[in-house]
Amino acid sequence: MSTISLADHSAAELAAGFAGGDFDPIEAHSAVVARMDECEPVINALCHRDDERSRTAAVASAARWREGRPLSDLDGVPVTIKENIARTGVPIPSGHAWAEVPIADHDAPITQRLEEAGAVIVGSTTMPDWGMLSSGVSSLHGVTRSPLNPELTTGGSSAGAGAAAAAGYGPIHIGSDIGGSIRLPCTWLGLAGLKPSFGRVPLDAPYLGRCAGPLARRMSDVKAVMDIISAPDDRDYSRLPRFAVDDPRHHPECGSGAGFDPRGLRIGLHLDAGCGVAVDAQIRSTIAEAAERFADAGATIVSVEPFIDDGLLHDMDLFWRVRSWADLKALPVEEQALILPYIQQWAQDGADVSGVQLMDCYHSVQEIRRRTIAATADLDLVISPTAPGPAFPAEQPMPYPEVHEPMGHIGFTMPLNMSEQPAATVLAGFMTDGRTIGAQISGRRFADEFVMAAGAWFETATGLETPTRATMG
Repeated sequence: MSTISLADHSAAELAAGFAGGDFDPIEAHSAVVARMDECEPVINALCHRDDERSRTAAVASAARWREGRPLSDLDGVPVTIKENIARTGVPIPSGHAWAEVPIADHDAPITQRLEEAGAVIVGSTTMPDWGMLSSGVSSLHGVTRSPLNPELTTGGSSAGAGAAAAAGYGPIHIGSDIGGSIRLPCTWLGLAGLKPSFGRVPLDAPYLGRCAGPLARRMSDVKAVMDIISAPDDRDYSRLPRFAVDDPRHHPECGSGAGFDPRGLRIGLHLDAGCGVAVDAQIRSTIAEAAERFADAGATIVSVEPFIDDGLLHDMDLFWRVRSWADLKALPVEEQALILPYIQQWAQDGADVSGVQLMDCYHSVQEIRRRTIAATADLDLVISPTAPGPAFPAEQPMPYPEVHEPMGHIGFTMPLNMSEQPAATVLAGFMTDGRTIGAQISGRRFADEFVMAAGAWFETATGLETPTRATMG
């Protein structure tokens, strides 16, 4: 098993070491490169890696630290970005096979903010075809595997971001999420992550429910990079101001949890999504115990009854199938055949949907939004499972084999995309066989800082640590 190295340090630990002269960004970069060399042959987290380009960035950062003029606290900190986030000159395949993979001709807002802050982007991470799977199975990349147990999935669609975080390719990894794609890797890899409020992190291609945010081994790193990537950018017409909040009570000092106090809070406990797959008994009891942590510290726990049903889940799933069918049909015939067969079959179910039926699906999306907000409006936070079941085999595209079944595992995550509310996932415990269980902690729209502070407080309260990766053979 690999020993602890600079690759495992938090962003704050790296910045302190750079400032104190204990080590520099070049050494941190070398440690991450060594870790990638060790782990990549097994976990397959990266779709693009440019060690020379990233080393050049690390050298420039080291000079700035020596001269006492770092660009930010993230200057020199190694990060990765998901492959669907544009970076000039880097392939941007969105997880699927192409006759000719497109190359980005611009930097996305996230990329630009990270580079302005001096962060060292060490690579782009993998995703499944179009991001429409909750695994690391891709027609282009093959299978991305869990560093904790390579036989198990990473979750998806931020598959490579999750694997890179768990393996220690630096402290911060940016993913995206339209129905759970940040939070599902977090629950199945024992990570911390945030699906921000819609519009909080500017995108150059905003879309209904889509958000970008960080995955990390600790909530403090999530908070550290959110301060950078949430900077406004007018290319995103849906963007929010940086960390505006809609409740004067929700002003914690920082993402360390230092300003968070559960006393007097009304916290919902949501154990039945009302749709999809039933929650595993071990996961259910672990999440109930997580709520008790808050209760023991003075919060009032309120049961949240199911508010989404299978009909709404079906319509959300069908809406996405139609979108992917349109994407599939837009490709040249020879490239359509390259798409993962599972995705081809999944999208096919959207082929004959009428305009009226699609409009019904859109109305269902708005009903999901209405119900989610109504069910949570009088609560400060809601705690729930992130997923109803534990990690499944790595080669399996979804938690279930049936391609024609609706996505039965996103009943807790997807509604918060549609309602535009922030939702974090933090490690809450373990199955008896060691697989990780993440608690989802969500809040009112705009209360991103409050949600991160609650997650950081919970990390401290439990004392749980992200498990170490398995030995890489």
